[in-house]
Amino acid sequence: MRGLPGLGRLCPPIRPRPGIPGRGLFAALALALLPGAAQAFALEQPVDCVLGDTCYIQHYVDRDPGPGVRDFACGTASYDGHDGTDFALPTRAAMRAGVAVLAAAPGRVRGLRDGETDGAYLSGQSVQGKECGNGVVIDHADGWQTQYCHLRQGSVSVTVGQEVAAGAPLGLIGMSGLAEFPHLHLSVRHAGQELDPFLPAASKSCDAPPTDGLWKTPIAYVGGGLLRAGLTSGPPDYAAVKEGDESPATLPRDAPALVLWTYGFDSRQGDTMTLHITGPGGFAYDHQTVLEKPLALFLRYGGKRAPEGGFAPGLYRAEVTLGREGRPLGHQTHVVEILP
Repeated sequence: MRGLPGLGRLCPPIRPRPGIPGRGLFAALALALLPGAAQAFALEQPVDCVLGDTCYIQHYVDRDPGPGVRDFACGTASYDGHDGTDFALPTRAAMRAGVAVLAAAPGRVRGLRDGETDGAYLSGQSVQGKECGNGVVIDHADGWQTQYCHLRQGSVSVTVGQEVAAGAPLGLIGMSGLAEFPHLHLSVRHAGQELDPFLPAASKSCDAPPTDGLWKTPIAYVGGGLLRAGLTSGPPDYAAVKEGDESPATLPRDAPALVLWTYGFDSRQGDTMTLHITGPGGFAYDHQTVLEKPLALFLRYGGKRAPEGGFAPGLYRAEVTLGREGRPLGHQTHVVEILP
């Protein structure tokens, strides 16, 4: 790290969200903003990807003052004490392909660090004092500051003291520091106080959706969803799914089974998962399950063993739907061909 103490902290690992003792970010928040100050400072999206398609928000700021969890929309897409916004990639293959981290507002680079290994925390290496991993801190006008954590090793492309415009590339999304999945952890501060860019005021109300965020272009809240789905001849390997390995486009007729899998994020207790497969000769598989606990990331699958004589050749179509409180939250489809 060059130029700024404090690049070490931020972003603890994923953990089960409810019932963990700890602090809440807004326990004693005294907002240091004059009326209208938040509106004078606007943020652009800090990652070069399409939210809901090539990237997603895994965690928001935890606004619960106690051991519980509450994001700005009164959902649970966070964990105890989380003090930033995590813009995540669905696979490590996407990280390796390269997704740029961008300056959210114009300013001057105050500090940075590079050279930390991606995946160090998962491999058992100590990241104490360097939890942010490779990162950049930018000072903006009127006491505002943004910090960008977990950048890919060797990707930081700015220097201390450099003036940057909004949207300027700073590096690439990675997994350095205290990170279990590829993502950018963005922290926003004003006068040294951590703030939630989706709702900088210290509101505790859940009566109406917040409308006074810092984003120049409003970012819709998504408190969970589906990332990927596939059809395979057996149960999927979780590590391979997270890596981004593709499901085959074809399967042999003597495949032992036809299994539909799906990978998603931020489930809640009571969410419903529906798996549906149709194919030649009247083949059908339908299954619905109720998810029993909240999970930051999850893999579910189900299917049928091969009938006597094998699967009929042709196209097999799969659909997965994630539901919450009677409304659809995510949908994925996949097609595989059984060869003659």
